[in-house]
Amino acid sequence: MNPVINFVELENRVISVTYRNLMVKAKVVLVDLASGAQLSTPVTTISSPLPVGSLRIRLPDSVKAGTYYLMALNAHGTPAARSADFHID
Repeated sequence: MNPVINFVELENRVISVTYRNLMVKAKVVLVDLASGAQLSTPVTTISSPLPVGSLRIRLPDSVKAGTYYLMALNAHGTPAARSADFHID
């Protein structure tokens, strides 16, 4: 059971994501590709008991232009899955 997180699109500063095999309480965080730094916001927690679903993540104005990816962290904070890179203008 390999966890997967897929970047679908970015429109009007809202990221659409699908996931599978992520457990309840897993967190999805935004990571800056250039620095490798995990941003403190947004952080989205999986609350559905189903292991398959989708998310819409609104980006705060503090997220600057650059290349990012999404990282899913399990309930213990260990990386579980990574999305493809995407660019924010």
